[in-house]
Amino acid sequence: MIKYIIFQIKYTFSQLKFNRRKELNQRLKESFGALKDDTFDFDSIEKYFRKKDNSKAHQVLSDKTCNDLDFDDLFMFLDRTHSKVGQQYFYNKLRTIQVNEKQTNLNEEIITELSENLELRISVQKEIEKLKHKDAYNITTLFQEEHINPPKWFFVIKLLSFTSLVSLIFAFYNPIFFIVLLGVFCVNFVLHYWNKNNLVQYVSSIPQLLRLNNVASHLFTNPLFKKINPDLPKSLKIINEVKSRMSFFSLEAKLQGEFQIIVWFVFEIFKTLFLLEPLLLFGVLKRLNNKREQIENVFKFVGHIDMVISIASLRNGLETFCLPTINNEDKISVIEISHPLIFNCTTNSIKIAEKSILLTGSNMSGKTSFIRAIGLNVITGFTINTCFAKSMTFPLLKVFSAIRISDDLMNDKSYYFEEVLTIKDMLKESKNENKNLFLLDELFKGTNTVERISAGKSVLSALTQHNNKVLVSTHDIELTDMLSDEYELFHFSETVHDKNVGFDYKLKTGKLKNRNAIRILEINDYPKEVVKEAIEIAKELDKIYLAKNTTSNTL
Repeated sequence: MIKYIIFQIKYTFSQLKFNRRKELNQRLKESFGALKDDTFDFDSIEKYFRKKDNSKAHQVLSDKTCNDLDFDDLFMFLDRTHSKVGQQYFYNKLRTIQVNEKQTNLNEEIITELSENLELRISVQKEIEKLKHKDAYNITTLFQEEHINPPKWFFVIKLLSFTSLVSLIFAFYNPIFFIVLLGVFCVNFVLHYWNKNNLVQYVSSIPQLLRLNNVASHLFTNPLFKKINPDLPKSLKIINEVKSRMSFFSLEAKLQGEFQIIVWFVFEIFKTLFLLEPLLLFGVLKRLNNKREQIENVFKFVGHIDMVISIASLRNGLETFCLPTINNEDKISVIEISHPLIFNCTTNSIKIAEKSILLTGSNMSGKTSFIRAIGLNVITGFTINTCFAKSMTFPLLKVFSAIRISDDLMNDKSYYFEEVLTIKDMLKESKNENKNLFLLDELFKGTNTVERISAGKSVLSALTQHNNKVLVSTHDIELTDMLSDEYELFHFSETVHDKNVGFDYKLKTGKLKNRNAIRILEINDYPKEVVKEAIEIAKELDKIYLAKNTTSNTL
């Protein structure tokens, strides 16, 4: 009877385990190609990027450009990682433009294998998910931040620990040592809880480092992953040298997490008596301080695999995408490009060769979205070898933007002054040897018409020098005539019928000829006298502009 009950218990547990495994497999299978259903803690996600030395990269995308291009929204769309390590690594990759053909080819080889081999992909995802707890965000602190140093009087802690041990031993022979032990314990109690502030910084990161090392060791058994970093075993071995000491922190974290009160209490008394926490903590930190490079190597290895799975999942969920062609030609060629963040986005095609691009069109017609689409696709083309288009070709570029500018009231900077500083930086970059892609929307809209057009023409002419490419939108039709030798003209337009305004979001050649701004006021029931006066003023201004233009052409 007892054997039967034991058998039933074992069978029940095995069934539960089997069902959980089956549910996990199904979840991972269904999530491939789907958007991530999760919250995004960007303060933690950006940790690795903010402190990473990316000085050797071709370009690090500025916060300004990321804000202009809605980078956080882009990341939430692209991110299909299964670990916090992969998420941090992926974010850093998207912010740093660097071209490595050998690495790109290896990534494509891994993506192909993971896309076709369901069993391998799910087994890798299961392993990586062991690092999905938020504590894994803190692994970067172990190789990017300065560790706390032991106090100058740290020798006292060693002395007290030794005294406790001696007192405990001699107490069995002479009861007087119990009194000594009690006195030392009181002092140790104070020091033990003084150290808690130090311990709290590492009680999450050190156990996660152990887990990271184990995950990396498991993944490295795959011959395909070995190509990412053939020398990884050296790093794994060096970190394992501290494994036994670090295991103490894993036990601490487990006891805190599972609320094992009785065990925790006994363990706490034991740690206090011999001051184990400060002794082990500062001992481990001293050893880890010399292993920063090895820890980052393991971090990058696991993060890279998670990132590649994320790219494979992204592509699996897309109807259309392409691998970009990056060459040395001075032209950008795009066929049916779309904005990745716009559902059912209308696609457009364009070639940017000798001339840059000047866009005209009314608000909401699609100008700025098209400019952002070009910028985002260039970035994803460089970073994840994926473009949201049927075909895309471009040279090695740096991407800069001036799209979303606002008053900086905290620093007493007006909208116009912010824009002046942004454009100044662009002009400086335009003179470097690198090829640049400048994305601008409504240049100098913070000032009056005459100076806006004058300054705009001058700046836009300067930016096109040295083989730079510029995509700019404007409402100033005058600029289309002034810049026709340097810029190819395109426009977006809308149609107005009765009480409705319709947009087709299709890119058209030439400058915008139809103006519907006043007509839109009319269909929105503006007072008739307001609309009538606006029409009359517009006609007079057109006559003045036509006369000036005729005189200029005659001269």
